[in-house]
Amino acid sequence: MRTGSCQCGSVRFECAARPLELYICHCTECRRQSASAFGISFIVPRDSFRLLSGTPRYWARDADSGGKVECAFCPDCGTRLWHQDAADSRTMAIKGGSLDDPPSLSRSHHIWTKRKLEGVVIPEGARAYPEEP
Repeated sequence: MRTGSCQCGSVRFECAARPLELYICHCTECRRQSASAFGISFIVPRDSFRLLSGTPRYWARDADSGGKVECAFCPDCGTRLWHQDAADSRTMAIKGGSLDDPPSLSRSHHIWTKRKLEGVVIPEGARAYPEEP
């Protein structure tokens, strides 16, 4: 069982599933939403996720695929918590920094590496893709 929250603790959640995938995304949108060099997405089945407290707000953006991404965030502190594809209800991407016990990044996939910041080093042997696999 993984638990997580926003920065102020108003929105808390839990997830009973192991991640299906773990992505380190170097795309422009993930860099902006994390205000950092990349975003971490902990991909889980949506039916394994449960909101424990608080009420997130949602903002939707266009994805490179042509679809819509619904982005959940805390209305009090603004922390981005998870993303979900509006058209696909099977999985969701919990933002790695929101987890109480962060996942090891040693087995993650690096995606959108063609957009990574200069100086970011992807470990030798890591699975890396110029775009989304």
